[in-house]
Amino acid sequence: MRENYDRNSISEFLNASLGKSSRYSGLAHVIQSIAQGAVRVNEQVQQAALADVLGTTGDTNVQGEIVQRLDAASSDIFVDELSNSGKVAVIGCEEIEDPVVAGRSDDHAYIVLMDPLDGSSNIDVAVSIGSIFGIWKRDLDEEVSADSLLKPGNEQVAAVYVVYGSSTVMVAATENSVQGFTLDPATGQFFLTNRDIVIPEECPYYSTNEGNFEELDVNTRQAVSDLRNGYSLRYVGSLVADFHRNLLKGGIFLYPADTKRPEGRLRLMYEANPLGFVAEQAGGAASTGYVRIMDVMPEQLHQRTPLILGNKDVVNKVVQTIGS
Repeated sequence: MRENYDRNSISEFLNASLGKSSRYSGLAHVIQSIAQGAVRVNEQVQQAALADVLGTTGDTNVQGEIVQRLDAASSDIFVDELSNSGKVAVIGCEEIEDPVVAGRSDDHAYIVLMDPLDGSSNIDVAVSIGSIFGIWKRDLDEEVSADSLLKPGNEQVAAVYVVYGSSTVMVAATENSVQGFTLDPATGQFFLTNRDIVIPEECPYYSTNEGNFEELDVNTRQAVSDLRNGYSLRYVGSLVADFHRNLLKGGIFLYPADTKRPEGRLRLMYEANPLGFVAEQAGGAASTGYVRIMDVMPEQLHQRTPLILGNKDVVNKVVQTIGS
């Protein structure tokens, strides 16, 4: 059994699938750096109370939200790993107002935008949380700056997310390829466990915060009502956990615009674009409710957006109802 796992370690898989590609030169190093960071963050998550990293820092982030101590620790870990990869030029982070410039040489060919710890409100109650990353190629003729990060999702070359739950799982997507890896705590390495992930044709679940129902406009309330009458509700309240279940089991996630948040709640660059990329590569779809998420041209690094993603046919029905 161990020999089988060893043949499918994440480093070996990445080197075999990306290592010889001129188009993706250096991308394996970037994804491997995320995996190494995830191992470190997982240790913090598993020992959160014992390591005294539960609770808040007393600060607020650029979004005006209270920063959890584990948020700050995770951000520092991933910035460290990505900077040390030697392949990342700029790192943008939900928890950091200004991007981190990691390098300016031609070897620093990638841009990474991340939510280092998604689901912060669940940290103190031991509910699954995660990390989300979008990866873009840098224009080597362009000056490295904050403006370098304002690229639409359709220019992503890869996206990664990690779930810290009953097991620690990492999903990495490149063009037409979505692969799932599971952390072996005995070795501290990820191994390929879910090869060539495709969203199932059947869509048994919908995931949304029903508590916001009365804040929705008429068409969106109708769309949610239609889902309620045809599917089973499954809602963790941790985006990455809800999305991961729907990716493997089939389902649709909604956090639409409402009267309190007409611009949406989730972050375009740190959450919607990366998970939208994963969904599309797995045969699904992602939308604001009006346009494809990946086609939205960002105006601000910390821009918010509505988000609907999952099974393509069901997403399309919801979008049609909202726009009718």
